[in-house]
Amino acid sequence: MIIGLLTAVAASACYGTGSVLQAVGSRKSARREAAESSTTGVTQHGGPSLSSTAKAAVTWEFMVGTVLDFVGFGLGALAARMLPLFLSQTVISANLVITAVLSIKLLGIRLSRAEWSSIAVVCAALVLLATAAGPEGSGHTPIAAHWWLLVASVVLIGGGILIVRLLGGRAAILAGLLSGLGFGALGVGVRVLNGVDPFHLPSLLGDPALYAILVAGIGGMYLHTVALQIGSVNGATAALVVGETVVPGILGVLWLGDASRPGFAWVAVLGFVVAVAGAVAVAWFGEPEPELGADGAGTAEAGERPTEVAAR
Repeated sequence: MIIGLLTAVAASACYGTGSVLQAVGSRKSARREAAESSTTGVTQHGGPSLSSTAKAAVTWEFMVGTVLDFVGFGLGALAARMLPLFLSQTVISANLVITAVLSIKLLGIRLSRAEWSSIAVVCAALVLLATAAGPEGSGHTPIAAHWWLLVASVVLIGGGILIVRLLGGRAAILAGLLSGLGFGALGVGVRVLNGVDPFHLPSLLGDPALYAILVAGIGGMYLHTVALQIGSVNGATAALVVGETVVPGILGVLWLGDASRPGFAWVAVLGFVVAVAGAVAVAWFGEPEPELGADGAGTAEAGERPTEVAAR
């Protein structure tokens, strides 16, 4: 349990740091497109084009952030095998707290009293969850369920990309929710994956859950990048937290056999609800912060909040 918790915290730290660096890279790329009066940076509906998303992804800040995301993915996958999903996914989603704190230094922002209060709430809720969590379920499921997970991942990501491109700039919250659901499907896939313990390569390669992980992970990262590029996305960040924690947490209990310690079920439920609410609050509250110029200097962008920028 302790090793699993430390692994989840390390994954959260990687994701949180990566988000701040990706935010810087995405914003620099978007400003460069605007400065060049580029008409190829958006679709006809106002959303970011594939080319503009690709340009954001090749800035050095974004690439370093992406490396940290991959490290976080590996650590998060390991945590999902060692902890109940309602605990591992919630700890990982607390990367919003790390993002907010790191933004003080890296993005030159100030946290509001409401944000500090929300961070304290999340930390307290995680203590409740860690206290109440029992052993994780076995993860043994019929292979048909693995196929259903793959189909659901393809429909979720494929349909999400299509809808986001049609809705354009209005799709920030939807992109955040769909990326969160993708990351949640990834967590479920890691838990049920065959051929891992003991390691057996043919079983691993023949498991549809492996391809569900790839589809959900890559697709979720793309949708998250799109959300980073679409205006004010505080609501999208909150939606990502809900999608990444609530759905896999429920599936872990109902489908995979995750449970709390005897007599601590109410503590687990309370900690889970409060942690998600606190993470949403961290994404929602904040003060305007300076926008980074092309040289990294700050200029104010009216109406933006620190977590909006950190999630962009």
